Amino acid sequence: MNYLHVHLIVLVGPGTVTPILGGIVEMVKDPFAFWERQRLYSFPGMSWNSICGIFTVFVTDAALSRYVFSHNSEDSLLLCLHPNAEWILGKTNIAFMSGPQHKALRKSFLALFTRKALGLYVLKQDAIIRQNFDEWMSMPGPLEVRPLIRDLNAFTSQMVFVGPYLDDPQREQFSAAYRAMTDGFLTFPLLLPGTGVWKGRQGRKFVVKVLTKAAARSKVRMAAGQEPECLLDFWTKQDAADAGAEPPFYHEDRKIAETVMDFLFASQDASTASLVWTITLMAEHPDILARVREEQARLRPNLDAPVTGDVLNEMTFTRQVVKEILRYRPPAPMVPQRAQAPFKLTETYTAPKGTLIIPSLVSASLQGYANPEKFDPDRFGPERQEDIKYASNFLVFGHGPHYCVGKEYAINHLTVFLALLSTSLDFNRIRSNISDEIKYLPTLYPGDSVFEMRWRAKK
Repeated sequence: MNYLHVHLIVLVGPGTVTPILGGIVEMVKDPFAFWERQRLYSFPGMSWNSICGIFTVFVTDAALSRYVFSHNSEDSLLLCLHPNAEWILGKTNIAFMSGPQHKALRKSFLALFTRKALGLYVLKQDAIIRQNFDEWMSMPGPLEVRPLIRDLNAFTSQMVFVGPYLDDPQREQFSAAYRAMTDGFLTFPLLLPGTGVWKGRQGRKFVVKVLTKAAARSKVRMAAGQEPECLLDFWTKQDAADAGAEPPFYHEDRKIAETVMDFLFASQDASTASLVWTITLMAEHPDILARVREEQARLRPNLDAPVTGDVLNEMTFTRQVVKEILRYRPPAPMVPQRAQAPFKLTETYTAPKGTLIIPSLVSASLQGYANPEKFDPDRFGPERQEDIKYASNFLVFGHGPHYCVGKEYAINHLTVFLALLSTSLDFNRIRSNISDEIKYLPTLYPGDSVFEMRWRAKK
């Protein structure tokens, strides 16, 4: 690749790159500064860099990002999540699928996120959040909430997705194995015994083993006509309804297990980051928090009663706040794609085969919206309707063949958390010299998130 030609004639980017290594050292030392500098090379537009010798095109134009997301095939683009992704998640993971099988598998997810299913999940989310608040209040403060919220989110996902099939003796080992998977994405890409990647792959094997048994048990319950208690039940209930027909390729217990594992993984880092931003931004914007509390007091006169799906749908302003949190601080800053063949990005530029094409979700969230760098939930209100005007720029959940099927589940979880947080706790952020920084872990987090918390007096 003639980098000089690309740099001078077609794309903007760094003046020089280190041979072989490219920008990897800078990226590891300070990821946020590296990618922010890359964004500013051309905003909105495209810029180039080299990462470990791989030619990279960073896309900062929202419309062009949507165009990239709309392609997913073995002769155009395929997801390239992370150097460690195939080792940890497995090559057959849904993230790496394309074509008819991928479409058929995604179609089978429709039953998992119906109004009835989401209503059941909301009740579980409510109970687990309250339980975690009880645990937090028993701890001496101040508290760094990021690890606490990570555990809250992981336990919520486990109970919502596999619920009654994750037996207590296995739960701790399951959680440890799952954590090894997520930690494996923060380590150097080297698969040798004892490395983080190796531990992550071993964790995946244990998780899939447990979930394979869970799928078999769920099928037995659903075939007996029992009511679904978790996401896995809603999926296997389809099998019971279709008994006698030729089973689809994803019918096997192991395939179901691998897909549920993907749900667990997809719901972990991004949702944890957004939950941390929720408490952080509410502490930084007490005027917005006061308006959330006013709405909650009006809709939930009995604060001890569980939040239901019906009440959740009436939380107009609270949901505006959640949507603005996602826009203002997109948890996943980018979604890399690998060009499987020369890929035409614009009329004047075609990326070579093997190029890493990286649409920036952060950049998309800064385009179109009025004063985009301001946290302003009113932009999504009925007067301004920026959610309608600039819907094509709201790419937090992706676009195209890999659009997040769990979008409503994720938004509901954040909304329940904010609703209960606002009415259950008073909290103050303990700021430091890194509080205003942004960390890549690999999703976006505040530099720190330390809080003093106390129970809020009920009125």
